[in-house]
Amino acid sequence: MGITLSQVLILAAAMFSIGLYGALTRKSVVIVVMCVELMFNAVNLNLVAFSFFTGLSALRGQVFAVFVMVVSACELGLCMAIAILLYRNRATIEVDRINMMKW
Repeated sequence: MGITLSQVLILAAAMFSIGLYGALTRKSVVIVVMCVELMFNAVNLNLVAFSFFTGLSALRGQVFAVFVMVVSACELGLCMAIAILLYRNRATIEVDRINMMKW
């Protein structure tokens, strides 16, 4: 008895839900970015699972997963740079205390 597509999809949905909950409830910018990365990994898991279980020989799911990983790495570097600059200017990385975007 092997792993089925529904089991993989349930795992990915759980990962995405945990990431979404963490991104919406946490105050630290670093933890919010980590939760967004968890959501990206859940999407990657879905892409690879659908590609594997549909039997496509073109490996489309894996190619899209690599593309999402590249975008995720760029997003992580940019978010960490923004978090460092916010800490230097505001002396905090809590999302609730950063109100630079308000008029």
